[in-house]
Amino acid sequence: MISHISGTALHTEPGLIVIDVAGIGYGVHVARDTASKIKIGDTISLWTHMAVRETSMDLFGFADRDELAFFEMLLAVPGIGPKSALAVLSLASAETLRRAIAEENITYLTKVSGIGKKTAERIVVTLKDRLGSRGEMGGELREDADVVEVLVSLGYSQTEARDAVKKIDVSKIGTNERIKEALKILGGR
Repeated sequence: MISHISGTALHTEPGLIVIDVAGIGYGVHVARDTASKIKIGDTISLWTHMAVRETSMDLFGFADRDELAFFEMLLAVPGIGPKSALAVLSLASAETLRRAIAEENITYLTKVSGIGKKTAERIVVTLKDRLGSRGEMGGELREDADVVEVLVSLGYSQTEARDAVKKIDVSKIGTNERIKEALKILGGR
């Protein structure tokens, strides 16, 4: 089992990084955020989960152990495989997803491609007790959903909108402030 990998980035594309480790290139599936932060030639270090199937062996990489732990919890949900779990982690940070699950916010989870209402409900039912209560954070999730909706109505794609929301400074409180911050982020591209 490969649990950790360090090396030099040889190739990057959305969702995949090829890492050179002592002359061998390992393909590692990563969340979109992780792939977008890595440039060819960067020295990188990732925690990994190795998925072995009859016809393939795949490595999934994570910037920190918390993200890896959340990924492995998602794998415990019936009907969620490694690629679906990675797609869920590409939606938002592990902490935001924990809040969505704690609040039973199924609508938020269904924004992931391939995750329908029944699968989102399974995720909530399976993981809610394992994650425990995260306090009163419902307003922030609703604000994030509202910001994404406004950005989409302005012509940005769901992916662009979600990526901008993930980068919003946590000190920005209120939907209007968060929209302004997201527009600054999108305008800086």
